[in-house]
Amino acid sequence: MKSSKPETPVATTARVPLRLRAEVERVLLTRNQIARRLRAMARDIQQDFKNREMVVVSLLNGTVMFLADLVRCLSLPLRLDFIGVSSYGAGTQSGELVFTKDLRLDVRGRDVLLVDDILDTGNTMARVLEKLGALGPRRIRVCVLLDKRSRRIQPVQPDYVGFEIPDVFVVGYGLDFAERYRNLPFVGVLHPHVYTAKQTSSVQNPHMTSSQPAKSASQTD
Repeated sequence: MKSSKPETPVATTARVPLRLRAEVERVLLTRNQIARRLRAMARDIQQDFKNREMVVVSLLNGTVMFLADLVRCLSLPLRLDFIGVSSYGAGTQSGELVFTKDLRLDVRGRDVLLVDDILDTGNTMARVLEKLGALGPRRIRVCVLLDKRSRRIQPVQPDYVGFEIPDVFVVGYGLDFAERYRNLPFVGVLHPHVYTAKQTSSVQNPHMTSSQPAKSASQTD
Protein backbone atom coordinates (compact mmCIF):
# COMPACT_ATOMS: atom_id res chain seq x y z
CA MET A 1 0.00 0.00 0.00
CA LYS A 2 1.35 3.39 -1.01
CA SER A 3 -0.82 6.34 -0.05
CA SER A 4 -0.41 9.91 -1.16
CA LYS A 5 1.07 12.15 1.50
CA PRO A 6 -1.37 14.14 3.63
CA GLU A 7 -1.57 17.83 2.89
CA THR A 8 -1.08 20.67 5.32
CA PRO A 9 -3.46 23.63 5.32
CA VAL A 10 -2.33 26.52 3.14
CA ALA A 11 -3.25 30.15 3.61
CA THR A 12 -6.66 30.96 2.21
CA THR A 13 -8.42 34.21 1.45
CA ALA A 14 -11.78 32.67 2.38
CA ARG A 15 -13.50 34.58 5.15
CA VAL A 16 -15.69 33.38 7.98
CA PRO A 17 -19.33 34.46 7.51
CA LEU A 18 -20.01 37.69 9.35
CA ARG A 19 -22.54 36.10 11.71
CA LEU A 20 -19.89 33.67 13.00
CA ARG A 21 -16.81 35.87 13.32
CA ALA A 22 -17.21 36.33 17.06
CA GLU A 23 -16.96 32.55 17.48
CA VAL A 24 -14.95 31.20 14.54
CA GLU A 25 -11.53 32.76 14.20
CA ARG A 26 -10.62 31.76 10.64
CA VAL A 27 -11.15 29.30 7.82
CA LEU A 28 -8.55 26.53 7.98
CA LEU A 29 -9.76 24.43 5.03
CA THR A 30 -12.16 25.49 2.30
CA ARG A 31 -14.80 23.32 0.67
CA ASN A 32 -12.74 23.14 -2.53
CA GLN A 33 -9.55 22.14 -0.70
CA ILE A 34 -11.41 19.34 1.07
CA ALA A 35 -13.08 18.08 -2.11
CA ARG A 36 -9.81 17.97 -4.01
CA ARG A 37 -8.07 16.05 -1.24
CA LEU A 38 -10.94 13.57 -0.90
CA ARG A 39 -10.64 12.64 -4.57
CA ALA A 40 -6.95 11.83 -4.07
CA MET A 41 -7.71 9.77 -0.96
CA ALA A 42 -10.40 7.85 -2.82
CA ARG A 43 -7.91 6.92 -5.55
CA ASP A 44 -5.54 5.52 -2.91
CA ILE A 45 -8.32 3.54 -1.24
CA GLN A 46 -9.54 2.10 -4.53
CA GLN A 47 -6.05 0.94 -5.42
CA ASP A 48 -5.56 -0.70 -2.02
CA PHE A 49 -8.96 -2.44 -1.97
CA LYS A 50 -8.96 -3.36 -5.67
CA ASN A 51 -11.07 -6.44 -6.49
CA ARG A 52 -12.29 -6.64 -2.88
CA GLU A 53 -15.64 -5.83 -1.31
CA MET A 54 -15.03 -3.73 1.77
CA VAL A 55 -17.05 -2.82 4.81
CA VAL A 56 -16.85 0.88 5.60
CA VAL A 57 -17.22 1.44 9.35
CA SER A 58 -17.77 5.04 10.37
CA LEU A 59 -17.59 6.59 13.84
CA LEU A 60 -20.62 8.69 14.75
CA ASN A 61 -21.39 11.58 14.63
CA GLY A 62 -18.70 13.87 13.25
CA THR A 63 -17.84 11.75 10.22
CA VAL A 64 -21.19 12.17 8.48
CA MET A 65 -20.23 14.86 5.96
CA PHE A 66 -16.74 13.47 5.34
CA LEU A 67 -18.10 9.94 4.95
CA ALA A 68 -20.85 10.95 2.51
CA ASP A 69 -18.44 12.82 0.25
CA LEU A 70 -15.78 10.10 0.45
CA VAL A 71 -17.99 7.13 -0.45
CA ARG A 72 -19.43 9.05 -3.41
CA CYS A 73 -15.89 9.13 -4.79
CA LEU A 74 -15.54 5.34 -4.51
CA SER A 75 -16.68 2.99 -7.26
CA LEU A 76 -15.80 -0.17 -5.31
CA PRO A 77 -18.52 -2.49 -3.98
CA LEU A 78 -18.97 -1.71 -0.31
CA ARG A 79 -21.19 -2.13 2.70
CA LEU A 80 -21.67 0.57 5.32
CA ASP A 81 -22.10 0.42 9.08
CA PHE A 82 -21.56 2.67 12.09
CA ILE A 83 -20.06 2.59 15.57
CA GLY A 84 -21.17 5.07 18.19
CA VAL A 85 -18.67 6.28 20.81
CA SER A 86 -19.23 8.95 23.44
CA SER A 87 -17.04 10.42 26.14
CA TYR A 88 -18.91 11.46 29.25
CA GLY A 89 -17.28 14.35 31.05
CA ALA A 90 -17.52 18.06 31.76
CA GLY A 91 -16.30 21.02 29.74
CA THR A 92 -13.45 20.31 27.35
CA GLN A 93 -12.11 17.33 29.29
CA SER A 94 -12.86 13.84 28.01
CA GLY A 95 -14.35 11.43 30.47
CA GLU A 96 -15.21 7.73 30.42
CA LEU A 97 -15.45 6.22 26.94
CA VAL A 98 -18.73 4.44 26.23
CA PHE A 99 -19.83 2.58 23.09
CA THR A 100 -23.34 3.75 22.23
CA LYS A 101 -23.84 1.74 19.03
CA ASP A 102 -22.37 -1.58 17.92
CA LEU A 103 -21.95 -2.90 14.40
CA ARG A 104 -24.91 -4.50 12.69
CA LEU A 105 -22.86 -6.18 9.94
CA ASP A 106 -20.61 -9.21 10.39
CA VAL A 107 -17.03 -8.17 9.54
CA ARG A 108 -15.36 -11.54 10.17
CA GLY A 109 -12.95 -12.29 7.34
CA ARG A 110 -13.76 -9.00 5.57
CA ASP A 111 -11.73 -5.96 4.60
CA VAL A 112 -12.69 -3.01 6.81
CA LEU A 113 -12.14 0.70 6.20
CA LEU A 114 -12.53 2.54 9.52
CA VAL A 115 -13.44 6.19 8.91
CA ASP A 116 -13.24 9.06 11.40
CA ASP A 117 -13.16 12.83 11.11
CA ILE A 118 -10.16 13.65 13.31
CA LEU A 119 -7.34 11.69 14.94
CA ASP A 120 -5.98 13.45 18.01
CA THR A 121 -4.58 11.59 21.04
CA GLY A 122 -5.59 8.24 19.55
CA ASN A 123 -7.38 7.14 22.74
CA THR A 124 -10.75 6.61 21.07
CA MET A 125 -9.29 5.10 17.91
CA ALA A 126 -7.20 2.62 19.90
CA ARG A 127 -10.32 1.40 21.74
CA VAL A 128 -12.29 1.11 18.52
CA LEU A 129 -9.50 -0.80 16.77
CA GLU A 130 -9.32 -3.20 19.70
CA LYS A 131 -13.08 -3.78 19.56
CA LEU A 132 -13.09 -4.25 15.79
CA GLY A 133 -10.05 -6.51 15.85
CA ALA A 134 -11.84 -8.87 18.23
CA LEU A 135 -14.52 -9.40 15.55
CA GLY A 136 -12.03 -11.13 13.23
CA PRO A 137 -11.83 -8.95 10.10
CA ARG A 138 -9.32 -9.88 7.39
CA ARG A 139 -7.69 -6.45 7.72
CA ILE A 140 -8.48 -2.96 8.99
CA ARG A 141 -7.37 0.27 7.35
CA VAL A 142 -7.86 3.64 9.09
CA CYS A 143 -8.97 6.72 7.17
CA VAL A 144 -9.21 10.17 8.78
CA LEU A 145 -9.85 13.61 7.39
CA LEU A 146 -7.68 15.45 9.94
CA ASP A 147 -4.63 14.36 11.92
CA LYS A 148 -3.19 16.20 14.94
CA ARG A 149 0.03 14.22 15.19
CA SER A 150 1.50 16.56 17.80
CA ARG A 151 -1.08 15.39 20.36
CA ARG A 152 -0.76 11.65 19.84
CA ILE A 153 -0.63 9.51 22.99
CA GLN A 154 -1.54 6.09 21.63
CA PRO A 155 0.62 4.45 18.91
CA VAL A 156 -2.10 4.72 16.26
CA GLN A 157 -1.02 5.31 12.68
CA PRO A 158 -3.73 6.09 10.10
CA ASP A 159 -3.39 4.65 6.60
CA TYR A 160 -5.14 7.47 4.76
CA VAL A 161 -4.98 11.08 5.97
CA GLY A 162 -6.57 14.12 4.42
CA PHE A 163 -4.72 16.91 6.21
CA GLU A 164 -2.21 17.21 9.02
CA ILE A 165 -3.26 20.17 11.13
CA PRO A 166 -1.76 22.10 14.06
CA ASP A 167 -3.04 21.87 17.62
CA VAL A 168 -6.09 24.13 17.22
CA PHE A 169 -9.75 23.48 18.03
CA VAL A 170 -11.52 22.93 14.72
CA VAL A 171 -15.21 22.92 13.83
CA GLY A 172 -17.28 22.59 10.69
CA TYR A 173 -17.69 19.94 7.99
CA GLY A 174 -19.18 17.60 10.60
CA LEU A 175 -16.95 18.63 13.50
CA ASP A 176 -18.74 20.28 16.39
CA PHE A 177 -18.42 21.97 19.72
CA ALA A 178 -21.39 21.30 22.03
CA GLU A 179 -23.28 19.99 18.96
CA ARG A 180 -22.90 23.29 17.07
CA TYR A 181 -21.11 24.21 13.82
CA ARG A 182 -21.40 20.74 12.20
CA ASN A 183 -23.17 22.16 9.14
CA LEU A 184 -20.45 24.65 8.18
CA PRO A 185 -19.17 23.82 4.65
CA PHE A 186 -15.57 24.49 5.69
CA VAL A 187 -13.24 23.55 8.55
CA GLY A 188 -12.67 26.56 10.79
CA VAL A 189 -10.70 27.38 13.93
CA LEU A 190 -12.82 28.11 17.00
CA HIS A 191 -11.98 31.15 19.10
CA PRO A 192 -10.56 29.90 22.44
CA HIS A 193 -12.99 32.02 24.46
CA VAL A 194 -15.87 29.90 23.15
CA TYR A 195 -14.73 26.57 24.57
CA THR A 196 -12.96 27.99 27.64
CA ALA A 197 -16.19 29.76 28.63
CA LYS A 198 -18.05 26.45 28.35
CA GLN A 199 -15.48 24.71 30.52
CA THR A 200 -15.63 27.46 33.15
CA SER A 201 -19.43 27.41 33.33
CA SER A 202 -19.42 23.64 33.80
CA VAL A 203 -16.92 23.87 36.64
CA GLN A 204 -18.73 26.73 38.35
CA ASN A 205 -22.09 24.92 38.22
CA PRO A 206 -21.72 21.52 39.94
CA HIS A 207 -25.23 20.51 38.80
CA MET A 208 -24.38 20.93 35.11
CA THR A 209 -23.64 17.65 33.36
CA SER A 210 -22.34 17.01 29.88
CA SER A 211 -22.62 13.96 27.66
CA GLN A 212 -21.01 15.18 24.45
CA PRO A 213 -19.44 12.98 21.79
CA ALA A 214 -15.70 12.70 22.44
CA LYS A 215 -14.63 15.15 19.77
CA SER A 216 -17.25 17.78 20.57
CA ALA A 217 -15.53 18.50 23.85
CA SER A 218 -11.82 17.84 23.83
CA GLN A 219 -11.28 16.56 20.27
CA THR A 220 -9.17 13.86 21.97
CA ASP A 221 -9.74 11.03 19.59
